[in-house]
Amino acid sequence: MNPSTAELNSHAIKVIGHRNPDTDSICAAIAYSRLKNAIDKEHAYKPCRAGQLNRETQFVLNYFGEATPELYVDVSPQVRDVDVRLAEGVDGEMSLREAWTRMRDQNLDTLCIVDGEKNLKGLITVKDVATANMDGIDPFVLSKSETSYQNVIDTIGGKVLVGDPTGKTVQGRIIIGAGNSELMERAIRKGDVVIVTNRSESQLTAIEMEAGCIVVGMDSKVSKTIRMLAEENDCLIISTPLNTYATGQIIPQAAPIRYYMLKEGLLTFNLNSSVEEATKLMARVRHRYFPVLGDDGKYLGVLSRRNLLNLHKKQLILVDHNEKSQAAEGLEEAEVLEIIDHHRIGSLETDNPVYFRNMPVGCTCTIVYQMYRENGVEIDRSTAGLMLSAILSDTLMFRSPTCTPTDERTARELAELAGVELEAYADDMFEHGGDISGETAEQIFGTDYKVFTSGSFHFGVGQGSYMSEKNRLAAEELVGPYLETARNKQGLDFVFYLFTDVRGAASDLLMCGKGAEQLVTRAFGAEVRDGAAVLPGVLSRKKQFVPMLIDALKHGQD
Repeated sequence: MNPSTAELNSHAIKVIGHRNPDTDSICAAIAYSRLKNAIDKEHAYKPCRAGQLNRETQFVLNYFGEATPELYVDVSPQVRDVDVRLAEGVDGEMSLREAWTRMRDQNLDTLCIVDGEKNLKGLITVKDVATANMDGIDPFVLSKSETSYQNVIDTIGGKVLVGDPTGKTVQGRIIIGAGNSELMERAIRKGDVVIVTNRSESQLTAIEMEAGCIVVGMDSKVSKTIRMLAEENDCLIISTPLNTYATGQIIPQAAPIRYYMLKEGLLTFNLNSSVEEATKLMARVRHRYFPVLGDDGKYLGVLSRRNLLNLHKKQLILVDHNEKSQAAEGLEEAEVLEIIDHHRIGSLETDNPVYFRNMPVGCTCTIVYQMYRENGVEIDRSTAGLMLSAILSDTLMFRSPTCTPTDERTARELAELAGVELEAYADDMFEHGGDISGETAEQIFGTDYKVFTSGSFHFGVGQGSYMSEKNRLAAEELVGPYLETARNKQGLDFVFYLFTDVRGAASDLLMCGKGAEQLVTRAFGAEVRDGAAVLPGVLSRKKQFVPMLIDALKHGQD
């Protein structure tokens, strides 16, 4: 099984965090995938991400030698989630006759033509075959299509009596060698394929007129003299059990399908094509089967409208979020199996009951660690390092009010398993995460950003944590002017961004949106000037900021 086929048939359950993933979102996905693979041998689990990594998370993955999880910004059904028919590609030299036989035997109305490296070259449908047969009155069709003599032999069920057909192609017309010698002499040209009976006069005339090949029907005997003359004149003699009429009808079907195939404007799909788009495109074309290309761009199989009915929804486990607005696009078209989270219970709805573990701790990885212990699964150094990093990041190295004694105790145990000095490692991690050199405003803005809903209001809240004042102030200067652009692009009422001073235990808040300043004043009693405010002691978006905003919004509507 080639890699593309393996990927096509892989329906691993995807463990995925929220959009604009932070360190907890990524590390929880990796750690929980490993736990599930250890305790559930009947299914495969793989970590995924719903957005680009920030610098802090990339540092963590590099530090512990971990690969970046696969990106899934959209979990809507794709072609890879459908049972694609793994029909083999065919050689363009295949005869029209053989193509028809294969379509009939395989109940397939489309054949895909590939080269030796599985590159798609074209396709031919049963309609094309039928049209070629109905239009098969061109006596030059075999020469025009450079048909090999081997195709001719196979099509008419023939055997070679004289000559070697290897590497030779038809050079002339198809001629029925009937009538007297004089008529045949006027009709036959050099290189023609002449279909003859058992009459030696007709056979001799064809050879004398330099026919490229004579086809003798009804397996009739050919004299030694005729054979000798044919060999001297480099004329093939092929015997067939068919009569002259049947031979004349069938022989044009020896033409290779590359001559008739559609090779321009091919409608193809790859494994990442969305099912919705595939359905729309299929409705515009009359044939039933469409080529599918694998991840490597090579031909893989065919897709039909019927295949789309047998759809396997992506199966997901959500970590570090439970709100639809924070999830990957297309969540409503996927199947959620589990949710592991430490945030407020939000707006997400599921079709079926799910395993939902939500605990009031500072980090999702604290919950994942408990689940490792509950299941008696050993934690290796790398996994321990990932979970430690997540806890340090989410709790701002135990400074955040969301941090619980359980988080700190877990982090210290994980530090021992990871073999790192906790405080020194945390400083290094935060310093790398706070470095904004070379970053754009949009990149910094999306580092850790979530959208929330309260009643009729939709608002976004981003947060960046900085150990140095230099990095924090540089980020504020770059991101500030971008907030209004982000708000308009996402159609939100408000956008807020917290630039958190980890050492100073405070956050600078920037905001935009009509009424945002009044809302912040009402929620925090803070003085707002030119869309900015200082919030002493506010380190946690989850516990200290978002709940206060929602409360202020509700009271503002009363």
